[in-house]
Amino acid sequence: MKALITGITGQDGYYLSKQLLEKGYEVHGLVRRASNINTNRIDPLISEFRDEGKIQLYYSDLIDSSSLTNLINKILPDEIYNLAAQSHVAVSFKNPMYSTFTSTVGPITILESIRNLEKDIKFYQASSSEMFGGAEKVVLNEESLFEPKSPYAAGKVFAHNITKVYRESYGIFAVNGILFNHESPHRGETFVTRKITRAVGRIYHNLQTNLTLGNLDASRDWGFAGDYTEGMYAMMQNETADDWVLATGETHSVKEFAEKAFNHVGLNWKDFILTSEKYSRPNEVHHLLGDASKAKNILGWEPKTSFDKLVKKMVDSDLDLANREKVLIDKNLMTPTWEYAT
Repeated sequence: MKALITGITGQDGYYLSKQLLEKGYEVHGLVRRASNINTNRIDPLISEFRDEGKIQLYYSDLIDSSSLTNLINKILPDEIYNLAAQSHVAVSFKNPMYSTFTSTVGPITILESIRNLEKDIKFYQASSSEMFGGAEKVVLNEESLFEPKSPYAAGKVFAHNITKVYRESYGIFAVNGILFNHESPHRGETFVTRKITRAVGRIYHNLQTNLTLGNLDASRDWGFAGDYTEGMYAMMQNETADDWVLATGETHSVKEFAEKAFNHVGLNWKDFILTSEKYSRPNEVHHLLGDASKAKNILGWEPKTSFDKLVKKMVDSDLDLANREKVLIDKNLMTPTWEYAT
């Protein structure tokens, strides 16, 4: 089996690639060209599997339709997982054109490529709980209405709907995974959960004095990314293509996450966290809570990692990272970076 993964260098790309490789898949991944090498998350997988020819990377971009189409025609994968996007919601307000292009042009290019090939190719589209808007404190499932409150979410709604259009119009096996927030030690450092655990590690090792956040009362349904990529795979192996919510069924505030993270190292979060309107969104999503009953009943999927274990896993990883950073600083082999000046 061959799988093509866009966004292979991201958090979900790492966990999905690892799981597919362990199942014996040949994994092909798209990497966006940059001046710096950005494969650090998947470097261990590259080292382990590249000599066997099991993992191959290609330079491409979701908004480069011709390059994307040529690669699909060359690779002829059995499954395509579209995980790539400009996925930071706050950044999508600052860069709405690029954020929207990556969320819309990429999926429709892939779906057109699949439609025009004789080979049957399964397609996974990474939808998002941000599409729901979170205006009310309700439990959300596959039938809930979308009310996007950011350019990122609006682009995801288009991609979600066009995936359904191609599924219903052309009989393509195309699924939408509506994933609620999922985190891990591989989460990008600009996302709030990782900002918190990164700061905990650095504060504990005296490399940082405080952390500034935005809305502490925003609530999210947070799970572990590795559990959710298993859910992606299960969707693609189901007999029929459909839309699926993956969620834990619990919601926790940013404040709760911070409190648990600091408590894990015996510190009081109130002594270190500041707030600023600078980090608030123009149109806040206040509350997200998902119902994954359909995935549980049909796919047999449910999250394995509790909220407490997720926080502990992330803090422990960032304690180790901060300790290694401190060793380098003490040896004058590294200087503190500007991102952590506060």
